[in-house]
Amino acid sequence: MNSTLITALGLMLVLEGLLPLLLPQAWRETFKRMVALKDGQLRSVGLLSVVGGLVLIWLSR
Repeated sequence: MNSTLITALGLMLVLEGLLPLLLPQAWRETFKRMVALKDGQLRSVGLLSVVGGLVLIWLSR
């Protein structure tokens, strides 16, 4: 695997782990709200995340 991809995956895990590590109650409440969303709303959140990530990758090059 490309070392850049491994680094990116590691950074993603670090960033995703910060909120439950530092603010577990806020993370739990946010997760509960996400579970309550309808499928279309969750897809919108996912789409925004993908587009935001692609924009950040594009801007970094």
